[in-house]
Amino acid sequence: MSAPFISKWPAPACVAPEKLAAIQAEFSREWLQMTASAQQGKLAPLSDRRFNAPAWSGSPVSLLMAHAYLLSAKAMNQMVDAADIPEPVRNRLRFSVMQWTEALSPANFLATNPDVQQALIESHGQTLSQGMQNLLEDLQKGRISQTDESRFELGANVATSKGAVVFQNRLVQLIQYAPLTATVHKKPLLIVPPCINKYYILDLQPENSFVRYAVEQGFTVFMVSWRNPLPLEDDGIDALGWGDYLQEGVLASIDAVCDITRQKQINALGFCVGGTLLASALALAHAQGKRPVSGLTLLTTLLDFNDTGVLDVFVDELHASLRESQIGQGGLMTARELGTTFSFLRPGELVWNYVVGNYLKGKAPPAFDLLYWNADGTNLPGPFFTWYFRNTYLENNLKVPGRLHIGGHPIDLTTLDMPAYIYGSREDHIVPWRSAYASANILRGPARFVLGASGHIAGVINPPSKQRRSYWKIDAKSPPDGLPAEPDAWFGGASEHPGSWWPDWAAWQAAHAGPKVRAGKSLGNARHVPLEEAPGSYVKARAV
Repeated sequence: MSAPFISKWPAPACVAPEKLAAIQAEFSREWLQMTASAQQGKLAPLSDRRFNAPAWSGSPVSLLMAHAYLLSAKAMNQMVDAADIPEPVRNRLRFSVMQWTEALSPANFLATNPDVQQALIESHGQTLSQGMQNLLEDLQKGRISQTDESRFELGANVATSKGAVVFQNRLVQLIQYAPLTATVHKKPLLIVPPCINKYYILDLQPENSFVRYAVEQGFTVFMVSWRNPLPLEDDGIDALGWGDYLQEGVLASIDAVCDITRQKQINALGFCVGGTLLASALALAHAQGKRPVSGLTLLTTLLDFNDTGVLDVFVDELHASLRESQIGQGGLMTARELGTTFSFLRPGELVWNYVVGNYLKGKAPPAFDLLYWNADGTNLPGPFFTWYFRNTYLENNLKVPGRLHIGGHPIDLTTLDMPAYIYGSREDHIVPWRSAYASANILRGPARFVLGASGHIAGVINPPSKQRRSYWKIDAKSPPDGLPAEPDAWFGGASEHPGSWWPDWAAWQAAHAGPKVRAGKSLGNARHVPLEEAPGSYVKARAV
């Protein structure tokens, strides 16, 4: 993926004359009202964060320009909505219009932003000087700074949960975390994070660490830390594919956890792409005659890629074929390109907001652990990426039993009949919650679905101590007839609860984690001796 790249531009849109006339009439009416209010000095201040500084309302010309910009953007979006075109084409057109309207906001330019001009005058030019310095530093980085990265250090104030690397191969390091309770549940928990990001989104700082919370609940927690492939490494990692990630990444880690804890079956949790990898690996294990996991948690995970939300604008045969010709046999999909893609899904928040703050106002972005993690991306092997892109986003093959084979074994997700806890975030723009819910129609075991407020990351990282947001669930532990087939039917029977969904998950997990036993005094075992302290070395490799 690359952004704001769209590999197939839509055909010219056709808007019915009566719809176009209605849009034009509404625009003209609101334009006349706006200009009349401006002439009378009664133009209302704007609540839009880009234009709500006092300098905007204190400058009649600038305020009128901001109103005109918003009115024009509204009309353009109305024309997109009214166009007589297929929905996939409309989504591409809507995405294109969003990119242009966000980029052309008068807040983004020194000549048209009175707040920036006022700061420039009051600082005697220092804001512009510092902004140019910030720009030069970011040009050297190759990306926009979203936080003060100098304030964070892995193992010191992020990724601080105590533990050790107890297994390592060319693709993963496996971290075992030290217990924080005298007794622990007998069955351990293995967490498989996404390989397109670093694992420590689940272990930021003690107060918002999912890892620490799980350990505090009496679970023995293991974490997969994916290696970050770097250019010029000569061990063939840039040629690894989806099957390698399943076998050498997920299943090798499961085997190590089973060996260390002396358990034939464990529980496993997958987050985002990590959940897709985990489910695929378990289907592969079942095809090999193994059943190593007895309880499955999927957080914001896609198994059915029928509706991929805004990411669909990047998906077509031309894009897939281009990537396959470039990196399908080897090479890297870079973290920089992946990061740019995801930033331009929300350009107002993740691009232009920082252009104005960093470069026009000369401010340093504040220290924020989540944004530090967001900037610490990973590269992906080209064969892995191209397989994933074609067989999930483009062709949705993964959900079809037996259509895909790994190492000669058919992949059938419907063989996953263990109890499952499925979580979606209501405002998730990367994994729409209804698509996360669709996993319940693929898995065959008893499933529990919980819907959290907020988005892809903020919905997941919502510790109970913060008492923030809310979540929806069906109050019965397990509906007698299973989950409804349709997500909206489920939502109609669910009730909203304040705070974090973590305690609900912990209670479900405890019910599937076996009895309590005395916590071990050491990490690893004779075959898997601790190699280094957490967070390990793989996570510290920075993409360039």
